[in-house]
Amino acid sequence: MKRISLTIISLLCIAGCSSLFFYPQKELFENPYLKLVSYEDVYFSTSDGLKLHGWYIRAKDKSKGTVIQLHGNAENISTHVNSVLWLTLEGYDVLTFDYRGYGRSDGKTTLDGVHTDAQAALETIIKLPNINKERIFIMGQSLGGAIAVYTVATSPYKKYIKAVIIDSAFSSYRGIAREKLGLFILTWPFQYPLSLLFNDYYSPVKWIKQVSPIPILILHGKQDSIVPFHHGDILYREASSPKDIWITETEGHIQSLVEKEQRDKLIKYLEGIN
Repeated sequence: MKRISLTIISLLCIAGCSSLFFYPQKELFENPYLKLVSYEDVYFSTSDGLKLHGWYIRAKDKSKGTVIQLHGNAENISTHVNSVLWLTLEGYDVLTFDYRGYGRSDGKTTLDGVHTDAQAALETIIKLPNINKERIFIMGQSLGGAIAVYTVATSPYKKYIKAVIIDSAFSSYRGIAREKLGLFILTWPFQYPLSLLFNDYYSPVKWIKQVSPIPILILHGKQDSIVPFHHGDILYREASSPKDIWITETEGHIQSLVEKEQRDKLIKYLEGIN
């Protein structure tokens, strides 16, 4: 009976593994904050032929650089953009885009696909006219932080990236899957064997050393209940220099930059990178 139960749960897990990571929303929500900034729709293609949608948001004054946002696993850019809009007031252009299956982007969301999408976004920025290619930063939040590590580590455009900001990311797809499986009565007894069903190839802990010599800044809250702090600590310890970690006591997930003090600190960090 135990073997049969494990088989059934395994089949269910295989059928829906990606749903543990991806919760895309197709509808773009009306965002009143966008009326306060200058932005344009951007469409670009991936290497496997899908069309993705994003927004390029101009800095309020003369641009100091461009930040590419890789957002988290739920909703779409119409909500995630709020966490980076403040950068435009500090002189930074922002590219935010939706992975395949999210918002106005084509396709079905897959683990392989979202990593392909991030590479396409970086290539798009490099090829846009009037972009200062000497001042490109990547900010990945939650799932986006995990995607950012692999993207920078393997990108042919790595030399253009000035720094990577990894905000509240997990260290391993398989590891975070095991932790989430352990939260449910049905899957708790099988959390270890079931976690082996998850693709761990892209796990940031496996690639973060290869981000060097690009500076890495890891942000993580000690009170993060979605992606516990130990994930950020693991990534910091595995990363090669130059690296830094900022630990906050703010409750919630992706909350390290909600306070003005932390935002000011980040701007000084970006401006201090030559």
